Amino acid sequence: MRIVAGRWRGHSLAAPASTATRPTSDRARQAIFDRLAHAPWAAGVLEDATVLDAFAGTGALGLEALSRGAARAWFMETDAAARRALAANIAACRAGNATILAADATHPPRGQACTLVFLDPPYGKGLIALALPALRAAGWIAPGALLVCETARDAALDLGTPLAITACGAARVTFLRETAGPSP
Repeated sequence: MRIVAGRWRGHSLAAPASTATRPTSDRARQAIFDRLAHAPWAAGVLEDATVLDAFAGTGALGLEALSRGAARAWFMETDAAARRALAANIAACRAGNATILAADATHPPRGQACTLVFLDPPYGKGLIALALPALRAAGWIAPGALLVCETARDAALDLGTPLAITACGAARVTFLRETAGPSP
C-alpha cells in the first residue's frame, strides 16, 4: 500500500497485522481521487480542505488528501494497532497537519467542521448511518461538505441522492453533498 499521487507519491503505508483493519486499496483510492480531481461537482474540493478520515485505519484516505493539497486532517480510530500504524504513516510523511483521535465516529467528541469527510467503516455493520448523525451533532461536518462513503459493493446505502457512485472490486464508493444544516 502506498500514497498514489501528490507530494508524498510512492510513500509506503504501514498496516497493522490484525484483520481488524481493511485498508482501502491503491486502486480504489485512485478511483476516489480521480473523481475528486475531475468531477464538476468536486471542483476545488481538495485544495485547502479540512478533512475528517472517520474509521481511519491506516489513514490512507486522509493522507492521500493531504498529499494532494488538503490543509488539515483529523483521523478517528478506535483500534490501538491501527492507531500505531497510522501514527507511523503520519510520521513517515512528516504530516504536521494531521491529528489522530482515539475516538469512535459513532460517538465522536466535539470537533472542527470539515469540508471533506471520508467514511470507510468495517463492512456490514451499518456504521455509516450511525456515524453521520453523530458527526453532524458533534460539529464535524461543514454545511456543503463532500461525503465519501465506502461500503461493500452489494450494501444498501440510503442517505440521499448521490453525486456519483463508483464500484472498485468488492467496494462501492458513494459521493454525497452534505445538505443538513448546522446542529443546534
